[in-house]
Amino acid sequence: MNGLTLGGVALVLLGLAALAIPVFTTQQTKDVARIGDLKIQTTEDKSFAVPPLVAGGAVVLGLVLIGAGVYRRP
Repeated sequence: MNGLTLGGVALVLLGLAALAIPVFTTQQTKDVARIGDLKIQTTEDKSFAVPPLVAGGAVVLGLVLIGAGVYRRP
């Protein structure tokens, strides 16, 4: 397999994952105050959404790259 085919497979997999799970959440812990050994922290949740058009575009581009990789094979 050449680089085009591998890149295409990766894009298709990422696009399908984004279509299946369009919203994901991350957590970030920040230090609010620190006095000696005492530490006060807070945890923030952030949600990110992947638009379906972007996910579908990744799938289509991945399929095009797979086709180009197969076509270029000697």
